Amino acid sequence: MRQRTLNSSDALNAMSQDDKLIDLNAERAKRIHDLNDKRLNEVRQAFEQAMPLGKAKKKPKNKPKKR
Repeated sequence: MRQRTLNSSDALNAMSQDDKLIDLNAERAKRIHDLNDKRLNEVRQAFEQAMPLGKAKKKPKNKPKKR
């Protein structure tokens, strides 16, 4: 009787079929992304308080006159 050995592709196929497995790298990337977004928003709010931006002035769309 011959035993079948599992190779890495068999292991990957078995893992992909199990819905309960969690991709820890993907979860960590999401968590780091969320932390970075939170930090970015905090810095953005601090800048807005320190240096508030005035309302943007609209540029006229008139063509310059030829001289």
